[in-house]
Amino acid sequence: MFYVYILRSEIKERYYIGHTKDLDNRIKEYNSGKSRSTKGYKPWTLAYFENFATKSEAFKREKEIKNYKSGYKFQELIKSESWQSG
Repeated sequence: MFYVYILRSEIKERYYIGHTKDLDNRIKEYNSGKSRSTKGYKPWTLAYFENFATKSEAFKREKEIKNYKSGYKFQELIKSESWQSG
């Protein structure tokens, strides 16, 4: 199982989009400061995720979400109440 996720910074109005095989571990890595590019915005919380059977599907969806980051579709994703059902 692979995941596409959107993280939200708790200290600034900032979002991060990515994909991973281990969602819990990836969030822990961001919050421990291991990622240089996101270190200054921690702590991060999970704002949205979707699951996929393959890495290529997850990567394709990640790129799609990044294409409309901060737009209407992006706002709809992070405000959706049904996102946790996958």
